[in-house]
Amino acid sequence: MIDDALKLTAYLGERDRADGGYLADVFTRLYARHELRASVLMRGVEGFGAKHQLRTDRLLTLSEDLPLVSVAVDARPRIESVATELAALRFSGLVTLERARLVTAALDAPPALRGDTKLTVYLGRQERAGGGLAYRTVVELLHARGIAGATVLLGVDGTAHGARRRAGFFSRNRAVPLMVIAIGAGERIAAVLPDLTSMLARPLLTLERVRLLKRDGERLGTLHEPAPSDPSGLGIWQKLMVYAGEQSRHGGHPLGPQLVRRLRAAGAPGATSLRGIWGYHGDHNPHGDTFLQLRRRVPVVTVVIDTPERIGAWMAIVDELTDEAGLVTSELVPAFRATSGGLERGGLRLARP
Repeated sequence: MIDDALKLTAYLGERDRADGGYLADVFTRLYARHELRASVLMRGVEGFGAKHQLRTDRLLTLSEDLPLVSVAVDARPRIESVATELAALRFSGLVTLERARLVTAALDAPPALRGDTKLTVYLGRQERAGGGLAYRTVVELLHARGIAGATVLLGVDGTAHGARRRAGFFSRNRAVPLMVIAIGAGERIAAVLPDLTSMLARPLLTLERVRLLKRDGERLGTLHEPAPSDPSGLGIWQKLMVYAGEQSRHGGHPLGPQLVRRLRAAGAPGATSLRGIWGYHGDHNPHGDTFLQLRRRVPVVTVVIDTPERIGAWMAIVDELTDEAGLVTSELVPAFRATSGGLERGGLRLARP
């Protein structure tokens, strides 16, 4: 079964507060109360927001307030109800809404998918499939079928099939959610879906439109060029995502930190980097942290969102730094609400490009 859905994504700080508690916990409690199909709260490793304050795990003094990313997915009425409640909260941060298609059952035949597609699979940390950990089995399948790249991002809290699953220090955290994000040609993603959904006990995944711009230094596409607003006047935004490895370099220096710092220095409104635990892009084999390893080989995803008029400037920086490594994508964002210091920009009504 494939249904229309919405994805709500919030970018916030680890110590941000609202409604008498930590903002991230307020969000996840709200998602659990609405029994959302899937939500994942992820801790970033580096980033900045509207105030341009750098948050990073690389410096001890700045590691107590790391960036967080919270993603929630369900049918449109449920997400719109959640968005209405979030809009009433007073907090600084960024919230976006994006259209998606939600798959919650095994598929007998490939669906019709056109153009580049982003596939996101929601799983539990210790969920099993194909005789091993589900996330590794899924990544191996995607790699074998020629999907351009896949990244596993670990959650620390969230909901799965309507129930809250929160990580605990003395727990195996078996059901705590994680997400596998894969990018590939629509026909290849469609072809793998019947096998992918049949191997999972309770499939839960989304499909979204995306444009693949670069892979390992090779230009494959161009940025979207939408009008600044739809016919009703609602703003349209764009999102760039850079998928690389923590060992990826530009000019001999780590790619991820350079990207965040260059965007911050150039005046971008915000950027967030997330460290994955497993994945691949291009022709590289799936990899991640292993024992007896002197150098980390984990994936890193960096996100930046802005208006169509300004996103080209940030793409120029991305283009320069990904001259040898990385997978770069562009997506349209039909709803964007940024709040900081009592000021609000945008809103959570969906524009139509």
